[in-house]
Amino acid sequence: MSDNIEQVVAVRKNGDGDIVDLKLTSGRVVDYKTAQAMVKNNEIEHLNVFRGRDGDEHLRSDPDGRTDNNLDNLPTF
Repeated sequence: MSDNIEQVVAVRKNGDGDIVDLKLTSGRVVDYKTAQAMVKNNEIEHLNVFRGRDGDEHLRSDPDGRTDNNLDNLPTF
């Protein structure tokens, strides 16, 4: 993988518990929609975009058998 590929290190959630911002390894903070575009452009690793039952696109961690690195379980900032 290229050195400029980011990983998510922390998340910010709204009052409903939904992730609204993601902090990357570079320290950059991006909103959810920007993160989705970055994942599609292979700029963030270990995440994928999928279409949920609600018809909207969502981010999720690549399945690896671990739960500690799932987005919902990352530290908040």
